[in-house]
Amino acid sequence: MTDQGNMHLAVTKHPVHVILGPTASGKSSLAHSLAKKIGAEIISADSRQIYRELNIGAAKPSQAALAEIKHHFINEKDIGEPFNAGEFALQAVKRIHEIHLKGMRAVVAGGSTLYLEGLLQGFADLPPEDPEIRKRLITELENIGKEEMYKKLLQQDPDQAATLDPTKTHRLIRSLEIIEITGLKVTELQAQQNKAQTGIHFLVWGLSMPREMLYKRINDRTDNMIEAGLPDEAETLYRKYQGVLANEKIPALQSVGYQELFQYLDGKIDFVSAVNLIKQHSRNYAKRQLTFFKNRLNVTWIDAPEKESELETLAEYLANKP
Repeated sequence: MTDQGNMHLAVTKHPVHVILGPTASGKSSLAHSLAKKIGAEIISADSRQIYRELNIGAAKPSQAALAEIKHHFINEKDIGEPFNAGEFALQAVKRIHEIHLKGMRAVVAGGSTLYLEGLLQGFADLPPEDPEIRKRLITELENIGKEEMYKKLLQQDPDQAATLDPTKTHRLIRSLEIIEITGLKVTELQAQQNKAQTGIHFLVWGLSMPREMLYKRINDRTDNMIEAGLPDEAETLYRKYQGVLANEKIPALQSVGYQELFQYLDGKIDFVSAVNLIKQHSRNYAKRQLTFFKNRLNVTWIDAPEKESELETLAEYLANKP
């Protein structure tokens, strides 16, 4: 994202709090409470919440929360409309400066790893695609399968491999391609990158909790989503986009919570298995998020609040940070 690397903007008066963490750690609630205390608008760093038709499965804030605090990058795109981490980073910087010009503050909240990396650090100048190498890697993927290709990346760049899994075939191919073109690991290139000159001072807070507690929260949230109508939401999307999904990939609809229920609607698995897979895949995703945040970003880790009183205390603590 070279444009952002060249962006020199007036330094903002106030720091921007960034609340990140694994799925189900309570980022949205803390961001909302903090935003109320400091007079802020919220920048959602979530790659699914930007899509209008993804609601329950994307764990969007409630309508009451959206009405009370202005949120950015929620319900702004139609499914299938392209939007990537580079675009998010550029637009988020622009909006944060606009928010500050209005005399308000901004809070960033979310867990989409590449969105956050792009905003906080910019992206390394990665080499352009090499059609010949890419074609060969795709053929290799088709021949040996995604699990073996993942093992290949695990051997060559274990830190990069830890941030994804065998299902992320596009990033898997791209990572191996970069290694072959440059002779360097993706993580080595990231370490060489120049920090984006955005004029914004970020205070980056990560919500931490014991693994068993996080997994319980993930399981409980999945059950709550099922009760709130996630199966009906998934079926509506399945019926609407079934023809498109058969011919092309729509990343938002291949995410956790939807892909498993689509498998159920396809008759490939039963409903109980679909729910259990949502829980398992969410736990796997949380593990990858934590690996990414700890390896790639400079984060101050704080204990995630368990009770409403702790939430308010933590929000007050952050609100008083300079």
